[in-house]
Amino acid sequence: MHAEDRHQAILRRLRERGSLRVTDFAEELKVSAVTVRRDVEALAERGLVARVHGGALLPETAAPAAAPAFAPPGAPGPGLVFGLVVPAADYYYPEIIKGAREAAAARGIRLVLGISQYRPDEERAQVRQLLGHGIDGLLIAPCGPVGDQDWLAALGVPFALIERRSGDDVAGAERVVTDHAYGARLAVRHLAASGRERIGLLLRADSPHSALVEAGYLAGLASLGLPAPESLRFTITAPETDPVRRDVQLDGFVAAVGAGLLDSVLVHNDHDAIVLLPRLRARGLSVPGELAIVAYDDEVAALADIPLTAVAPPKRAVGVAAVDMLAHRVGDPGRPRHHLSILPELKVRASSA
Repeated sequence: MHAEDRHQAILRRLRERGSLRVTDFAEELKVSAVTVRRDVEALAERGLVARVHGGALLPETAAPAAAPAFAPPGAPGPGLVFGLVVPAADYYYPEIIKGAREAAAARGIRLVLGISQYRPDEERAQVRQLLGHGIDGLLIAPCGPVGDQDWLAALGVPFALIERRSGDDVAGAERVVTDHAYGARLAVRHLAASGRERIGLLLRADSPHSALVEAGYLAGLASLGLPAPESLRFTITAPETDPVRRDVQLDGFVAAVGAGLLDSVLVHNDHDAIVLLPRLRARGLSVPGELAIVAYDDEVAALADIPLTAVAPPKRAVGVAAVDMLAHRVGDPGRPRHHLSILPELKVRASSA
């Protein structure tokens, strides 16, 4: 059983029973108690569970939390139950979950989490389960194809999209997103201001944000009068999809750097930017000497052996704003629809100095 599957099983058990004992659950999963204890610690670091001696609880049952300052006095919320369905709890979404949980607690809303593991069938199963619990509203980052979200309008409860723009035509859809195009423009302007003129782009093919990052990259170059030939744009597959093809794609990118085709690059995402570093070193290419790098996501960019400059989406703020938006929708069903876009920041580090 993979770690993400164990995490999902732990969260499901806590939703069902409110608590679990590490030793009992380890025996049930046929894994060691040390493994489950590490899983609990990882989930606790993300704010998804509360550790107790020998086990775990849901955060809201562990101890009452003081209301954060962002909770509007008298705002709608007490007694409500919201569902939150995200694709994963191990990359990008932990801070969104944390922000949503804090905002929900501040309003007296119970938040119930589901993880789709990027599987549309699992996503719908999670939503059905939440509806069976009697939720008052749904927060969701859909993992299905763009435009395949009409089913959300038939749920019978208010909903808000998180980090997805494809619900414009879905009846009643509201959304809270990061302005990823703005983030890419930030990166391009930073690299240009550092004296770089051949700015490339390396995108993960399976990311739902790749098109927006590319649009911002192209707009940033155009605003500066810099060239944007297709030879500077590269796409790589996810490591679990086709590792052999991915290696060929990464080698092609490094060869382009060695040939002097580009002197800097925006890489979406952090993991792929970190993977590049040893490949560049193996070819005798230095960072930021021959290649300045800006990563996109800022999940683990600061932990690279050469700390990576990164665009940091406002993940926690997205979670907070999504809960607030849905709470107001529940309290005032007739209010105008809202689409909120929040700006990311650029964290400058050694890779683009």
